Amino acid sequence: MNLKTKTVHLIERYLMLCVGLAVMALGVAFSIKAGLGTSPISSLPYALSCIVTPLTVGTATILMHVTLILLQILLLRRQYDPIQLIQLPVALGFGVLTDVSVWALNGLSADNYLQQWLFCAVGILLVGVGVSMEVTAGVVTLAGEGMVLAVCKVFPVKFANAKVGFDVTLVVISCILSLVFLHKLVGVREGTVTAALLVGMIARQVNRPMNRLADRLFA
Repeated sequence: MNLKTKTVHLIERYLMLCVGLAVMALGVAFSIKAGLGTSPISSLPYALSCIVTPLTVGTATILMHVTLILLQILLLRRQYDPIQLIQLPVALGFGVLTDVSVWALNGLSADNYLQQWLFCAVGILLVGVGVSMEVTAGVVTLAGEGMVLAVCKVFPVKFANAKVGFDVTLVVISCILSLVFLHKLVGVREGTVTAALLVGMIARQVNRPMNRLADRLFA
């Protein structure tokens, strides 16, 4: 494979990543619109946006990802690969896309519990598809996954267990902050639990056709 072909394939992978981020951001927006709780990774940014009113969900997402990148550097020290700093522009893009998606859905409303679950289901499906595209692109992970990988590299823990622990930690912090500052739970409800159970399953199912598509694009 010559340099030109490699460059084209790399560009195609980053394009797939960008599309995946856009799909994930739209999924987050649908989850917010549903009002049944966001996915665990978005629960903390959403809670922060409710507590600090000028702060948008996208901006809070960027701040959280920057914090996670710094934590990775502190945790890995000399083992930290500088190439992972690409997570920063990815985080910026994802935050902007999240705010754009929330704005785009501003006119939609869920008038009853059934419609809330419909929005929630669409959100979970989109996040799962977006995660699959991110993984299939194979260029860089979001800071959340990067943090989990860093923990696995330093401590003797399996990725699945570290991922569950990471998600639970975010949800617990979200609950504590919302109860302390707002005296109620925000962003964490039955939809959060459902997302935690189904997003990974959906991503694994979508991985098969997504990998076949990638094989055709990047062959």
